[in-house]
Amino acid sequence: MDGTPCVRVLQRHAQQCRKYLQAQGFLDLRFCMQKHSNGTVSLPIIPSCLPRLDLESLQNKVACGGRCEVVRIKAPQLSKRERRISSSDKLVIVLQDLLESHGERWTEDLREDIHHSYQRHGDLVLLGENMFSLPVWIKIGPDLWPTVAQALGAERLAKIGRIYKDGFRTPVVTMLVGNDSWVSHVDNKIRYEFDVIRCMFSAGNITEKLRVASFNCATETVVDLYAGIGYFTLPYLVHARASHVHACEWNPDAVKALQRNLDINGVSHRCTVHYGDNRQLPLCDLADRVNLGLIPSSEDGWPVACRLLRKTTGGVLHVHQNVTLPPLHPVGEKVEVNGGGPDQVSPKRSDREAWSVWAQGTAVRIASLLQDINGGPWTTDIKHIEHVKSYAPHIHHVVLDLECRPL
Repeated sequence: MDGTPCVRVLQRHAQQCRKYLQAQGFLDLRFCMQKHSNGTVSLPIIPSCLPRLDLESLQNKVACGGRCEVVRIKAPQLSKRERRISSSDKLVIVLQDLLESHGERWTEDLREDIHHSYQRHGDLVLLGENMFSLPVWIKIGPDLWPTVAQALGAERLAKIGRIYKDGFRTPVVTMLVGNDSWVSHVDNKIRYEFDVIRCMFSAGNITEKLRVASFNCATETVVDLYAGIGYFTLPYLVHARASHVHACEWNPDAVKALQRNLDINGVSHRCTVHYGDNRQLPLCDLADRVNLGLIPSSEDGWPVACRLLRKTTGGVLHVHQNVTLPPLHPVGEKVEVNGGGPDQVSPKRSDREAWSVWAQGTAVRIASLLQDINGGPWTTDIKHIEHVKSYAPHIHHVVLDLECRPL
């Protein structure tokens, strides 16, 4: 039969069904699931797995007795990953032709030079700093960048370099095709607009933004000490429904984008923007929750956060940090663990132990700060440690949820 095999279920069962099929190794990740006007969804199946698919079990375990059926879909939409691979392949083909027309020879080193990550913001593609680094590209001249933009389906093209050490983490970005550097990016139904030349956008923080969006802050006052263009300020307002957010930011370009994003998302009436150094912030005794979203360390903001928490009830601090594990033991070396016998130390386990040690030390430090500021003892309770992303082996961006209460 023609077409890609799919399991069709009611839309309300789609996510549970997708998880089940993926866990069984049946889901074909090359394609997106497809929604239909009759309220059903089709999830693509790897053809070779079809004989092993038990529809009756799927109906009973996942679809709550609802009907599941196998259908065939002609030309289903490719997944984002597959579309990106296709764009990369297309880029290779057009660059091979371009090099040949300039008397240059294609080599596998060139393939490695262009196969790095890039960001897409609407019609602008932002190339990574490691892309197009070989000298041969300079020889191509002005034909190179329009060709790259066309191959990637972009109207505008830019390339990022190192981050300025100016205290604002300003990116070094060069526009290669086009002049307007303002872009629009949508994450979890929140629209962010910013100038790529003057502001950073960290796509790697999406898991933490989704976690913040899941909070229930309907009765809370939140302070975001490092608001940027609104990475966390907006999820607190739009999805967590915070009663009010005080957003602190000292980069004037980020403040401009933040105010624009608050208006675009219709939440500016529940947010006060404080421009300047948050260490000079005149606020105190008002926050139920403080977000300290600065890496590699937000330690300079800890005294400010402690001063902001409500004196009578306290609140929760979300402390961001890059935690680095020193290479004390080679992987696989037998050492004493927690006072027990010899055990194998894996990198993953060692990293988590380092996060725990850092979190415990932070809890003690912040309890001391709270006592100094308020003149009485406080308790600090580690509620959760969230892993956001890894920068290198044993260097991890984590977030500590620390509940702080006066005794």
